Amino acid sequence: MSQADQNRFWDLIDELRITDSRVEEGTIMGGRCARVSGEFLALVDYKDSGLVVKLSRSRVDALIAEGVGRPFAPAGRVFREWVAIPYHHRRRWRKLLAEAVEFVAPPDAVA
Repeated sequence: MSQADQNRFWDLIDELRITDSRVEEGTIMGGRCARVSGEFLALVDYKDSGLVVKLSRSRVDALIAEGVGRPFAPAGRVFREWVAIPYHHRRRWRKLLAEAVEFVAPPDAVA
């Protein structure tokens, strides 16, 4: 993964922060990630996985069926609500990150 891809991810996260103060930087699996309301949202470049984003199981299944995503299975265990989006699909990252915010912490879930 290039530094440009890493920068693109964090630039997209910064865009989300402008419109949703619940989006923040955190850590997971020993690396940096994005969280919303404290819950995992996304990360980039976990073992060259591209964008890893949390979405509904049905959306994950659809992205995999389309050939856009791959199952995310660190250490062989599939995370059913997480999908890896390879770098060559980076143009979809903005939309998928916005979908992920809605899935992980919908606006009506704000305390």
